[in-house]
Amino acid sequence: MEQTLAPELVSATFADFALAAPLLQAAQKMGFAQPRPVQLAAIPRAMTRRDLLVSAETGSGKTAAFLLPTLHHLLTNPSEYFGTRALVLVPTRELAKQIHQQCLQLTEFTSLKVGLITGGADFRVQQNMLLNNAEIVIATPGRVLELMEAKTPEFSRLEVLILDEADRMLEMGFSQELETIAAVCNPERQTLLFSATLQQYGMIKIADKLLRDPEMLRLNTLQDEHANLDQQVIIADDIAHKQRLLAWLLLNETFAKAVVFTNSRARVSELVGGLQAKGVRCGVLHGEMDQKERNRMMAFFRDGTIKALIATDLAARGLDIAGVELVINVDVPRTGVHYIHRIGRTGRGDAKGTAITLVQSSEWNLMVNIERFLKQRFQRRTIEGLVGTYSGPQKLKASGKAAGSKKKKLAKKAAAAKKGKKR
Repeated sequence: MEQTLAPELVSATFADFALAAPLLQAAQKMGFAQPRPVQLAAIPRAMTRRDLLVSAETGSGKTAAFLLPTLHHLLTNPSEYFGTRALVLVPTRELAKQIHQQCLQLTEFTSLKVGLITGGADFRVQQNMLLNNAEIVIATPGRVLELMEAKTPEFSRLEVLILDEADRMLEMGFSQELETIAAVCNPERQTLLFSATLQQYGMIKIADKLLRDPEMLRLNTLQDEHANLDQQVIIADDIAHKQRLLAWLLLNETFAKAVVFTNSRARVSELVGGLQAKGVRCGVLHGEMDQKERNRMMAFFRDGTIKALIATDLAARGLDIAGVELVINVDVPRTGVHYIHRIGRTGRGDAKGTAITLVQSSEWNLMVNIERFLKQRFQRRTIEGLVGTYSGPQKLKASGKAAGSKKKKLAKKAAAAKKGKKR
């Protein structure tokens, strides 16, 4: 597995890639100017039909990095055979819709048919779309498997298989589904795998199963410093204190759009009513909403009807929402990886953004772990009139974590011993 590091951004244009004229026309209409690093690295290599394993963070321009060479191949190598020619698999419906929309824009001046397959949409309509020979299909794995059971998709002549946000699909337990889908695809296909990280357990394993002698492109790492992001921490006493801080931030900070993250659907429900009562224009997004309601909420967020979206980690991956300038973590993310994907909603490309994490005593060590993971220290901030009684641990270890008192440790040991005797 050959590895290539990211190229420096050089003076280049999309015309330098020698893409088909209709694609260059569409790219120009969409305002594509200088290619981004991931596009400079991936597009020329993908056009050689080589398998690629690409590490690139959300917001880096990777969608165009895999769509443009794929569409170029379809245009310059027309096929007489029936069946899907290119398949893009993604973890969520929202990301699938987003890529589908960009694909439609890029194919505006071509006759290529583009299809979308996700759960929550009409099954028969999707079957008919496949039977009408859509050349490129953007899909979620679950619905593809359902259609495979109905013997609808024809992937035996598939020319390109793309796995986007592959790390997220593994996190969601789609490893077996990806292998099942790949097994019915043309073994001579080109496979492009894009992921925010290549360090996740199982990533290299599944790449070895699905890709043939891939070139590895490392463009971004999870430890990137996010220089265009102002990352802050505000200490809180408890969840009630966090709710007051959150309301103040959403009413007083300057931003076009904000995404507020929690660790649970229950917390989303707890927060939204109180915020709306204080005059915050906000909505919710979580995994239990049906597709129609998700679409309605995202439309409200995009058009500015609501300024803040209260969400679970469902929204932390893949959503490319223009104008998000503020991310607030009401609950500290469970891992550094989750933190990276949450704050990736803002500060995208060259835009500036702010990420604020509210931390109570039980979350202190979790926050320190994230700082150590990123190899940086977040700015500590207070809000006048809302400073709580908790200001951080009384004693710190060299690592920055809270140092527990001997008295507490002895009490825990005693409690554990007592529990053991009762058993």
